Amino acid sequence: MKNLFLAWQFWALLSAAFAALTAIFAKIGIENVNSDFATFIRTIVILAAAGLMVYVTGNWQQPSTISGRTWLFLVLSGLATGASWICYFRALKIGDAARVAPIDKLSVVFVAVFAGLFLGERLSLPNWLGVVLIACGAVLVAYRG
Repeated sequence: MKNLFLAWQFWALLSAAFAALTAIFAKIGIENVNSDFATFIRTIVILAAAGLMVYVTGNWQQPSTISGRTWLFLVLSGLATGASWICYFRALKIGDAARVAPIDKLSVVFVAVFAGLFLGERLSLPNWLGVVLIACGAVLVAYRG
C-alpha cells in the first residue's frame, strides 16, 4: 500500500477525479454568481488549502532560498493557471459541463506538443496515437449533433 502512495499514476488518477468534481461543483456553484467572482472565491480556498498543506507537512521553505529562474517560472505558471481558471469558469457559466470539460482536457494534447517543443521530451508513435485519440475524443464529446 505504501508503494501506491509513491506512484505518480495514483496521484494523477486522483488529480483527474478531483478535476472532474471541480467541473461538477463549479457548474452548480456558478449558477447565481459572476464567473470571475467565483474564480476569486475558488482561489482563496485553494490558497488556504495549499497553506494548510505546507504547514501540516512541514514543507515551508524560505523564499530567499528559491532561485530567480524558479521564481520566474512559478510566477508564469501561476499566471497561466489563473488565466485557465478564468476561461474555464466562463466556459462553464455558458456551456454544459459535459462539453466544456473535454475541451479543457485538450490541455493534454497541448502538453504533449509543448513538452516536445520546449522540454525536448520525445513520445513514441503509440504515445502520439493516444494524443490524437484524446484530441478526437474531446472534439466528439463536445460536438453538439
